[in-house]
Amino acid sequence: MRNAIVFLTLSLGLASGQARTPQERQEILDYNLTLPRANQLITAMEAMTKYVVSLPDWQTRMAGAMKKTRSEQRADLEKDPKGMAILKQNGLTAQEYMVGVPALRAAIWLASGRTGNPNLVASPANLAFAKANLAELKPKLDAADGLPAARK
Repeated sequence: MRNAIVFLTLSLGLASGQARTPQERQEILDYNLTLPRANQLITAMEAMTKYVVSLPDWQTRMAGAMKKTRSEQRADLEKDPKGMAILKQNGLTAQEYMVGVPALRAAIWLASGRTGNPNLVASPANLAFAKANLAELKPKLDAADGLPAARK
């Protein structure tokens, strides 16, 4: 459960309820998802979650992050050598991570039928991508969130 909470917070697009600026919304709509990029994002999210949860003050950090703008969150990430090493290892910049994670999460959630949240936005191309790759990506995203595998 702890991993799921932190992971959702680390998604930083906070598809769960935090309002987006028009610029953030447009960046998510402009982000182009591909299967290799989605896998990079998920792998980075898993590593980032493990890293953040390992910090003694992770709960305080997450509470503070929720009060910051995405620009402030990105600046904090860019100052964190271990966080940046995780992104670099996965071929991502802080900006790609900060936009790509919410873009991927929203596309998968919408493709799964989760609607009704105005903060969930996906371009038609990303939604089509998520629908086409849902069977592969949703279990990976759920596992990264620490959610149990769906029973068949």
